[in-house]
Amino acid sequence: MRYSEIINTLKIVKDMIYKCVKDGQVVVDCTVGNGNDTILLARLVGKTGRVYGFDIQKKALDITKESLACENLDNDVRLIHDGHENIDLYIKEKVDFIIYNLGYLPKGNKNIKTNKDTTLKSLRKAINILNDNGIILITCYIGHEGGLEEKEEVERFLKSLDQKQFNVVKYDFINQINYPPILYGVEKSKTRRE
Repeated sequence: MRYSEIINTLKIVKDMIYKCVKDGQVVVDCTVGNGNDTILLARLVGKTGRVYGFDIQKKALDITKESLACENLDNDVRLIHDGHENIDLYIKEKVDFIIYNLGYLPKGNKNIKTNKDTTLKSLRKAINILNDNGIILITCYIGHEGGLEEKEEVERFLKSLDQKQFNVVKYDFINQINYPPILYGVEKSKTRRE
């Protein structure tokens, strides 16, 4: 990846999505929100790929469905009105890419948000359905109540992953104010290290 400027976590995530997601892949947006990532994923996987999108708020799914229609994306996008901790009830195939944006729906009800317990359940299931060389991106927003605790649990879990099977990185803007989000990247390594 080449950066003219490392501006923020959102730019890094978008660049990684463009680099990692390819036509025909199966991908998952575990926190649909306003649908921006879901729409980008649908564009990139094309008509031969598949996108699963989870959200506990019907409003988020309705916004995303409408945006997909406006973009003329009639791809195989399956919007699921359920929590991402139930990923295994809906996805019975291996996937190439999974993304999480942890926190609350931007401009939505701040009391409806992800939490450490359901996020950890989801992550444990997500790594099991990930293809070799598959990627998981997790953006932790920590400026709200419960956000820091969720981030700490996510990081504890990611640190426990076997380095022979997974590569894990952390992007943390250490000189920015106002609780910048922290990004974790997980790659299921095809080349096992001894």
